[in-house]
Amino acid sequence: MSVPVIEFKQVSVSVPVQGQSVELLRKVSFAVQAGRTLGLVGESGAGKSMIGRVISGMLPSNLRLSSGQVCFQGSVVTGAQMRRLLGRKVAFVPQEPLSSLNPVLTIRQQMFEHLARLGIPRASREQYCLERLHEVGLPDPPSMLGRYAHELSGGQCQRILIAMAFSGDPELIVADEPTTALDVITQAQIIRILREVQQRHQTAVILITHDLRMAAHVCDEVAVLYAGDVVEQGPAADVLDMPLHPYSWALKNATPALNGPLYALPSLADIMPGLKDMRDLPGCRFARRCPTRNASCEQRPPALAPVKPGHWVSCAGPCMTGDVAAQGQLHVLPQAPSEELAPLVEFQNVERSYRVTRNGRRSLMYALRPLSLSVRPGEMVGVVGESGSGKSTVARLMVGLLQPSGGQVLVQGQSREQFAKGQGASLSQTIQMVFQDPDSALNPRRSVQQLVTQVLELQPGMTPEQRRLKADELMKQVGLAQDAGLRFPAELSGGQKQRVNIARALCVQPRLLVADEIVSGLDVSVQALILNLLLRLNKELGVAVVFISHDLSVIRYLCTRVLVMKNGEVVEQGNTAEVFADPQHPYTRVLLGSVPPDDSSQIWPAPLDGPRQMPGEIAPALVPAMAV
Repeated sequence: MSVPVIEFKQVSVSVPVQGQSVELLRKVSFAVQAGRTLGLVGESGAGKSMIGRVISGMLPSNLRLSSGQVCFQGSVVTGAQMRRLLGRKVAFVPQEPLSSLNPVLTIRQQMFEHLARLGIPRASREQYCLERLHEVGLPDPPSMLGRYAHELSGGQCQRILIAMAFSGDPELIVADEPTTALDVITQAQIIRILREVQQRHQTAVILITHDLRMAAHVCDEVAVLYAGDVVEQGPAADVLDMPLHPYSWALKNATPALNGPLYALPSLADIMPGLKDMRDLPGCRFARRCPTRNASCEQRPPALAPVKPGHWVSCAGPCMTGDVAAQGQLHVLPQAPSEELAPLVEFQNVERSYRVTRNGRRSLMYALRPLSLSVRPGEMVGVVGESGSGKSTVARLMVGLLQPSGGQVLVQGQSREQFAKGQGASLSQTIQMVFQDPDSALNPRRSVQQLVTQVLELQPGMTPEQRRLKADELMKQVGLAQDAGLRFPAELSGGQKQRVNIARALCVQPRLLVADEIVSGLDVSVQALILNLLLRLNKELGVAVVFISHDLSVIRYLCTRVLVMKNGEVVEQGNTAEVFADPQHPYTRVLLGSVPPDDSSQIWPAPLDGPRQMPGEIAPALVPAMAV
């Protein structure tokens, strides 16, 4: 066998905690050959991104490689040596394409800067850029070079980052959640392009993801990490279709199915251990959450042992008996409310348009074409569609962050102005919104405890102790540790910040919750917890939910009714099960065909005939209507 491009040999990374050394990564071993893809899966805090930091040679100053070796192309390398390889031999595709590109520089300027570091002569850079942008399927590369990041869609920005990553013909690409924030159509395009370019250059790829279905289709091998330990490792199809470790099973069972029987999603008890917990866990770090643990599990860490050729499992308990593989109860969706109930929110021919000037010509652009929609008490409504289809515009109009250009938004039968005037104190208790990006939604100067109970500051007579107790209750509901209350957003992971965002919206127990892509950046285990929480709030308190998502399997699990949007209008709507089982509109069929199938033996992404752009892909978020 040829020499691996990258190899970890019993690598441990340690950090001092109160005078003791705690291993954040514990004896991690893997190897990636040229042209092969290794997937790293696990919850936030499992150690996936820490492996990326080791590869880049950019460990924080208080962390150190305490044991083991990192080998690149057969030679042991240090962190300083790995840093010198960045851009040339090793490249990264980051998670957030819009925040990874400089907003004040054109794409040409940014690509030229990168090519200058690679030593590409100035005279060759323009043609080099054009070839790379064409390679990743971007339309009109000369025009693309002159544009800024904010003028491009998320998918186009991600393609540019892939083009830059491959510019130095690297031997290794580390893709850290490269499709998390993208819709299913763009996700399929990005994965297809990444695989095509990888095969053309025979590049080794490490894919960090929480999407188990995607990993099963894209990766050759998978390593499942938990709190710095590799608990299972082997061929992707074996590990993800029929896992042998209870943690791997828990992740698989927490992923809702897109087809076939729909089972209730089990949520893992407790949360992943933090640094102080790791210090006090000499044995298996998953033991306290494991349904099949025994006494020996908590005494010493189990070794990663082969169970069949190429498939390794780290478990000392009876985890491979098949007990943990048993399916749960069939999931029953909430009943659709009676049409006789008065709507909480109603759209009457609501539209949203903008006047823009392009090339000296003024045009009217529609973000939302005339839409009539009603949401009744206790109803669970899903809204799907690719980026720019108008989903978030509907959400912002619903909560009053945007005003309609035409039509009327009614709240409990009254215009928003009338309702606010007569019942202003209860408006926030009628509708609350959970935003997609928690970084921009959370005040960085407030603690978590202050953030989740912020609305209670307006209530007279509410004592600090009462607010603290309420904060503890909300944090428990969304799966946050109690000690997180004293921390600030900058000290939390992306998934933890989103849970704070959700807890804050739930503080006043609103009658309608508008959730805009609230689980797209969360682990499947936390996603299951949040989905089940919404279902419980719906069942016990009658909370209605308008749930916007690009994950169609999540919509199938949560919502009784679905709206499919494209170019600012609803192209199909109806009972979720019926729409997904027998879609009538071609665009709905494209959306469903872009989701990784539950069966890993099926081909995904499907090969394209003709140009790379799939039907429905649009660059601008607004759709032209007419010249004015």
